[in-house]
Amino acid sequence: MSDQPLIPQQIGARPLPLAGVGRGAAKVLPGLALCAGVTAAAYGLEAGEAHLFGRAWLEALVLAILAGTAVRTAWTPGARFRAGITFGAKQMLEVAVALLGVSISFRTLAEVGPGLLFGIAGVVVLAIPTSFGICRLLGLPKRMAVLVACGNSICGNSAIAAVAPTIGADGDDVAASIAFTAVLGVLVVLGLPFFGAALGMSQLRFGALAGLTVYAVPQVLAAAAPVGPAAVQIGTLVKLVRVLMLGPVVLVLSMLASRLRDETDEPAPNVTAGDRPKPGHVPVHRMVPPFILAFLAFATLRSAGLVPASALAPTATVANVLTILSMAALGLGVDVRVVARAGLRVTGAVTLSLAALGALSLGLIRVLGLA
Repeated sequence: MSDQPLIPQQIGARPLPLAGVGRGAAKVLPGLALCAGVTAAAYGLEAGEAHLFGRAWLEALVLAILAGTAVRTAWTPGARFRAGITFGAKQMLEVAVALLGVSISFRTLAEVGPGLLFGIAGVVVLAIPTSFGICRLLGLPKRMAVLVACGNSICGNSAIAAVAPTIGADGDDVAASIAFTAVLGVLVVLGLPFFGAALGMSQLRFGALAGLTVYAVPQVLAAAAPVGPAAVQIGTLVKLVRVLMLGPVVLVLSMLASRLRDETDEPAPNVTAGDRPKPGHVPVHRMVPPFILAFLAFATLRSAGLVPASALAPTATVANVLTILSMAALGLGVDVRVVARAGLRVTGAVTLSLAALGALSLGLIRVLGLA
């Protein structure tokens, strides 16, 4: 008899569960390693911007998807990379969105007057269908129209990233939406202070306008800082309340997901931010994605004071890194020709949608009579 030990196949035994886990991990590692490389490049480019220009005009999140798209344009990853890229674009993104809940405290709502609070919600509720209608009139597919509408109306890239898994948006939709909202977001940050000065807006009014229109919290700070500290404070507060609308919006979209996921005006994606179910009614247990429930649960724990202050910064860092990794994965699944074909339409849709949001925001500021 041979001295070599018997392996499971020789004795007819089933492989141990851990062996299956190991094979699963090995299957996604090449793709995840590729995503990590693109992410590292994005961080390097962001650092280079800061060194050369004194600030990073494009954040690593945007650079990751652009770098991933550049890699995909020059080289098509083989089959061994697909599982990891798909895992990064979906599961890692869902974990990142769930962790964002830790940064949200419902106590913020108590610090805002009821008029402004309901006004912010009203602006978001009106802006989403308005933006969606503009996008559809310009011929954008429904899923991309939803992404642009939510990105413009709530919080830019974060909203797009959160909504994408819910509606089954593919990498091309997400890449196009993020790319154009990112470019326009930088222009808004640069131009909004001049707009506020031209209108002779007070710090309070300008801060509210910045919080209602600028995409990301860091961008609100950048836009409001030249106006004054009061503008920064009210802008940040308004922006956080606007971000809180993300949970309810995604919950509603999850209930409408079957219509969006069964869309027939686009081909099935190679890399998707969410599985598309078969035609028919979505089961009750799938109406609300688990990662959204986790997002709300974390926000509730934060609001109840059950999340240690020492955990906030590390959690935010992990969520940010996972989000950038997922954006790199989405970029690696993008056919740049599809994005190019959608370019002019998406640019027009995003610009007009943002103009509509600005008009709604100015209307709210005037109705409330902010000093």
